[in-house]
Amino acid sequence: MTKPQELREMSDEQLAFTLREAQQELFRLRFQAAAERSDAPSALRKIRRDIARIHTIARQRELAQEAEANLAPQAEA
Repeated sequence: MTKPQELREMSDEQLAFTLREAQQELFRLRFQAAAERSDAPSALRKIRRDIARIHTIARQRELAQEAEANLAPQAEA
């Protein structure tokens, strides 16, 4: 489980890579659960939450960039 602070310190590229890894892990765990070989059912929940954290932080960054872009024209006027 990745802590939010660790995710915020990552670059956009690292965050995207971490997201891809988490999605692959989720796929693998779902496949195991379907085959009834899941050792840790709580792992699915943890991975889903990690993915949600990553999406949230990525969206926060998008909104911050949009806010900066909107403030820049006002400062020039």
